[in-house]
Amino acid sequence: MTTLPVKSVEVYDTTLRDGTQGENVSLSVDDKLKVTLLLDELGVDYIEGGWPGSNPKDHEYFQLVQELDLKHAKVAAFGMTCRVGVDPADDTNMQAFVESEAGVVTIVGKTSMLHVREVIRADPEENLRIIDDSLRYLKGIGREVIYDAEHFFDGYKLDSEYSLLTLKVALEAGATRLVLCDTNGGSMPWEVEDMTRIVAERFPMAKLGIHCHNDGEVAVANTLAAVRRGAIQVQGTINGYGERCGNADLCSVIPDLELKMGVQCLPEGSLKNLTHVARTVAEIANLAPDNQAAYVGKSAFAHKGGMHAAAVRRNQDSYQHIDPTLVGNAPRILVSDLAGRGNMLSKAEEYGLNLSPDAASEVVTRIKELESRGFVFEGAEASVEMLMRRMSPDYKPPFVMKDFTAVVEHRAGRGLFAEATIKLMVDGEEFHTVAVGNGPVDALDNAMRKALMPVFPELDKFQLADYKVRILDGENGTASTTRVLIDTRNGHQRWSTVGASTNIIEASWLALADSVEYGLSQVMKCCD
Repeated sequence: MTTLPVKSVEVYDTTLRDGTQGENVSLSVDDKLKVTLLLDELGVDYIEGGWPGSNPKDHEYFQLVQELDLKHAKVAAFGMTCRVGVDPADDTNMQAFVESEAGVVTIVGKTSMLHVREVIRADPEENLRIIDDSLRYLKGIGREVIYDAEHFFDGYKLDSEYSLLTLKVALEAGATRLVLCDTNGGSMPWEVEDMTRIVAERFPMAKLGIHCHNDGEVAVANTLAAVRRGAIQVQGTINGYGERCGNADLCSVIPDLELKMGVQCLPEGSLKNLTHVARTVAEIANLAPDNQAAYVGKSAFAHKGGMHAAAVRRNQDSYQHIDPTLVGNAPRILVSDLAGRGNMLSKAEEYGLNLSPDAASEVVTRIKELESRGFVFEGAEASVEMLMRRMSPDYKPPFVMKDFTAVVEHRAGRGLFAEATIKLMVDGEEFHTVAVGNGPVDALDNAMRKALMPVFPELDKFQLADYKVRILDGENGTASTTRVLIDTRNGHQRWSTVGASTNIIEASWLALADSVEYGLSQVMKCCD
């Protein structure tokens, strides 16, 4: 491991400000307070709560966040320097900082001559004046001031001496941190490393930070490069949320630093909470988690190929770069037409089943045959478990479907009408029921529930969470094979099942029946 100039770094999270500038990312005040508590529990050093002068929501956040009992993090307010030609005491943005009562203020200033001349349209001296005056004003009222040098790397390429001069002015005005920003996200790691080295040599007493965007897909690499040259603060967002292509993803930066570079970022033992935080923030933001995300993604330690699964059974390090439990994640063995017997034996152990090698081979053969017909089991693990359970000679299904009928009619004066008739066997007793629904699948579900509820009242807690339909061979038109994935939950558990057929009703029924059988089998297992 290369000797680094730092042993630990501060984590500055800007999910609540920069992260919400990402497309489709929106957080209410209540959401922001929930995320604040999560980040504080994780152990980040700074939480950038927003821009108090920009909107009423952020103004309210800074009022309410003072009521939280934070254990570790400092809450920072973000905003621009005072306006050109205006004194800080007369600037509305500066007064918003004062009213926010935030103990930390992060001021962003212009470092690139392009932005000085063409964006704020000021002469270079006036830009230096507003940086100096703004920081001195906030420092004078007792605030910790962090300086974000916007567009530093691009600005350095245009006029290196002026960019360095803006840093000098900010440092002398009282900035506790000089944060070098790759605002456009186009710098490369070797550029970031070289320019950070130059700044560190020019200002040896300064504490440097790094803030990177991901437009070149190297925000994480750029952040690590800056730490290699002495940055003691890393800025980023949970899950990499942010404007355009996003910000440096702290869910990668933090474990990279701690596990790969030996640089402490979080309090001892906190790293194992990272996966929970990543997924909970995604849930709060109402965004689907990125399954392929490094370290925290559902697929980060998933093994699909039969050779890989067999190797991991012998030694988990064979196809995993770290122990997933270090970041709160877990290994997964996937089941597909690429699976081998090792995949099935691992899944059986995961499900608590005693599957023989011969039975595992039979399950592999069955899955390959079903996937050739349009099934897919990677996202339908409940269907995989049911395949395995049915291989056991002593498995007794909670019900057996004999036959069903689903009818959809359009009747004059009544509109669409859906009705299903179903015949089931439970412990040798036949149940024959009829039910209606807003469609044929809903009617089938209602009829099945009507038949089974007297025997299995727990079924009342099962709720459809998601229903996905995919056409697999669209060139066949309405005769195409249809795949249906159903997600079901019962309040504390969620499971997925699959069905496929050229008949969408049959595909739906196969997934639906698997879903109910799986849920009931879990209930019966708990009662044994």
